[in-house]
Amino acid sequence: MNNKQRGFTLIEIAIVLVIIGLLLGGVLKGQELITSARVRNLIQQQDGVKAAYFGFLDRYRALPGDYTGAVQNINGIATAACNGGNGNGNGQIELAGNEFVLAWEHLSKSGFLTGAYTCAAAEGPTTTPNNPYGTRMQLIYDAVYDGAPTARHNVKTGNQIPSDILAEVDRKMDDGNAVGGTFRFSAYAGGGVAPTGSGSCYATAAPNGWVSTNVVTNCGGASLF
Repeated sequence: MNNKQRGFTLIEIAIVLVIIGLLLGGVLKGQELITSARVRNLIQQQDGVKAAYFGFLDRYRALPGDYTGAVQNINGIATAACNGGNGNGNGQIELAGNEFVLAWEHLSKSGFLTGAYTCAAAEGPTTTPNNPYGTRMQLIYDAVYDGAPTARHNVKTGNQIPSDILAEVDRKMDDGNAVGGTFRFSAYAGGGVAPTGSGSCYATAAPNGWVSTNVVTNCGGASLF
């Protein structure tokens, strides 16, 4: 009876290592593709809202949500809520009269934005678009963003976005600085827990880059007009 045990040859070990390497490479490449897709999605959302905003302004000579003639000139605008479907015409998309919610109805029903949104006192899936992570976006005139803010029109990504994703978005859209340029950190909650900025989603020290290692999962940004 032969009790000798046959071990692996060097060739067999090499083949196993190659297979493991290919599997790991495929996993890493897959993760990279998923990350790239999420970054592209967020950028497309931001760019899409900006294009809709400026398209609306060009056609109606007024801002979405703030437009005083929306009911008269846009088909299907609801008149039961949100200041009767019209804005106050002061040149700002405000909290007052829920103009920041009404803006989505004006954009969608005028054909500038994909989707069907109707303004209501309480925000939800039928009033406001979501980001890819399931929290609400916002189009508004305010100063809810970091870096010595002054009130201006901006579109917010919403929260629950990982800091490494926002780092890549900022590098592609702007300067990579979370408190400078046209894309910055925002503490807007988007229907969830408000994210924390300095020392959490981005570094406290200049140049205030977004955290790419030890990723923080609840962050958010704002694109300034």
